[in-house]
Amino acid sequence: MKPFVIAFDGKRAANNKTGLGNYSRHIISLLAKYFPENRYLVFLPKHNKNKQLEEILTENKNVSEVFPIKGFWRKFSSLWRSYGIKKQIVDSQTTIYHGLSNELPQTIKKTNVKSVVTIHDLIFLKFPKYYKFFDRKIYTYKFRTACQNADRIIAVSECTKRDIVEVFKINPDKIDVIYQGCDKVFKSGIAEDKLLSIKQKYNLPDRFLLNVGSIEERKNAMLIVKALPLLKEKLPLVIVGKRTKYTDEVESVAQKLGVANLVRIISNVPFEDLAPIYHLSEVFIYPSRYEGFGIPIIEAINCGLPVIAATGSCLEEAGGPDCQYVDPDDADGLVSAIERVLDTPENQDFRSNAISNSLEYVKRFSEDIQAQQLMECYKQIIDER
Repeated sequence: MKPFVIAFDGKRAANNKTGLGNYSRHIISLLAKYFPENRYLVFLPKHNKNKQLEEILTENKNVSEVFPIKGFWRKFSSLWRSYGIKKQIVDSQTTIYHGLSNELPQTIKKTNVKSVVTIHDLIFLKFPKYYKFFDRKIYTYKFRTACQNADRIIAVSECTKRDIVEVFKINPDKIDVIYQGCDKVFKSGIAEDKLLSIKQKYNLPDRFLLNVGSIEERKNAMLIVKALPLLKEKLPLVIVGKRTKYTDEVESVAQKLGVANLVRIISNVPFEDLAPIYHLSEVFIYPSRYEGFGIPIIEAINCGLPVIAATGSCLEEAGGPDCQYVDPDDADGLVSAIERVLDTPENQDFRSNAISNSLEYVKRFSEDIQAQQLMECYKQIIDER
């Protein structure tokens, strides 16, 4: 079989520093690494300097950028992604176009190019109260048409696959579940001098609980704050994430409960500082009410942390059987889970077993397995021609 030309929607790879951006860059990078015989095109609506994407382009000569050519499409770049991109997809002799973040060009069917779309979650439909009315309508249209038009769909978890089948009535045989991995920096040890430097930079305490993610209602950091006064040992909580209006509520409740002095919120943390912060913490807590997958859990496990997450979505898929799981409204249950895995003499056996078993579990999310599954998905739709 001759080499493929695989095109990607690169908007998130350039614009998003976390979440969908990390996923997009990860997919482009690992395919370029494991299947270097192919050519990879990253379609970008505009020039946007992104350090991590620039590194991928520099390190992989088989990866190149594609921008709008005509002045009209350069001016209206959002329309280019949906409509104007058609001619360039065809002219570049693309074999497969992969929409990495829930959508495909509206004109993809007119190109006769095979397409794949990754659907990360349908949270905007499962929890509509967290989204504006018009945003929900736009997302529903884009996600639905992408699922209908794609030759195959990649869901990032069995939970997301079930949602796609239930909400959009898509044939489950059209959907491949390919789990997400995490960046290799979370799988490497951190030098002691680097850890000390990061500890001093953020004035981190010697022992602390950690939560990572946008500070929004769905992510449910409030549950951890409510658990703090109930803990026998008054450990501080460090939350790393983007501030939202919900952050004020979290801080207000912390003040009312008398634990404001125990809650530290750090925003705008560079990607390269995140792994050391994981390593410096004692327990990772991710009580989100609903996720498409939950990459921070994988990151934390790879950094050698015991993990506590919430029931109700896909987080058990991400963490496996040796993480602790609690109801997202059960502060007492969270307290019990925290006290089981703290780094204390009486917990050593349980804690070390949980960490080692979880490290074994997350090997299934390794990048070589993910790359192979992606290529099998691509080959399947090529073989269907």
